[in-house]
Amino acid sequence: MAQKKRWNEISVVSRWRIVVLGIVQLALQFVALRDLVKRPAANVRGSKGAWAAASFINFLGPIAYLACGRLRNKK
Repeated sequence: MAQKKRWNEISVVSRWRIVVLGIVQLALQFVALRDLVKRPAANVRGSKGAWAAASFINFLGPIAYLACGRLRNKK
C-alpha cells in the first residue's frame, strides 16, 4: 500500500493544481446551488432537493445540473 504524502512533501506544482481544482469545484457548486435556489421548481427537471444533494458530488453533480437539470425559462 502506498504511503500518503503530507502537504509539505508534495511538489509546488501539485499543490497549485490541488488548490485550483478545489476553487473550481467550489465555484461550480456555488453557481449550481445559487441557480437552484433562484429558479422556480417548474423550471427544474426533477426534484430540487435531489439536485441540491447531487451538487455535492465532485465536479459531476454541479456540471450535470447546469447541463441537464435546468429547463428553459417559461415565458
